[in-house]
Amino acid sequence: MLKNNPMMKMLVETGEERVGKLAQQLLSNEKFVAAVQSLVSRSLAAKGTLDTALRTALSAMNLPSTADLEQLRSKVDDLERLLSSVEGKVDTLVEHAASNSNPKKK
Repeated sequence: MLKNNPMMKMLVETGEERVGKLAQQLLSNEKFVAAVQSLVSRSLAAKGTLDTALRTALSAMNLPSTADLEQLRSKVDDLERLLSSVEGKVDTLVEHAASNSNPKKK
């Protein structure tokens, strides 16, 4: 109902236009852009510090980090591939031995 209301459409269009102008003004303001860049930079630095502190804390508690778990998962995947390969070779050897021990009767 409200979507078809001409007054509502006009309000939305006016709001969108004003927000667009405000965004343009903010982005053209060097101080604003510099403040946003500084905020992003500081946030990334804080995240790096927090990540380092968490890894240290987990290590002190003898708990694995996400990187440790990923490394372990990779090793398990490698072992599974190797085991599958070995199983395939053993099956081939068993089949070969079975066919050699039971010669076909002619």
